[in-house]
Amino acid sequence: MIQKLRKFMQDEEGLTVVEYAVAGALITVAVVAAFTGLGAAVAAQIVTITGAL
Repeated sequence: MIQKLRKFMQDEEGLTVVEYAVAGALITVAVVAAFTGLGAAVAAQIVTITGAL
């Protein structure tokens, strides 16, 4: 039982999964922020174009 516990504590495979999850979350936040800013810029251009028409 003690050997199994030591093996579990030394296993780093689970840590790798957590690292990938954190990296994926950071990328998702960056993409959402970029598209939010892009959406505001596109909306402003549409307002400008409709105002000119």
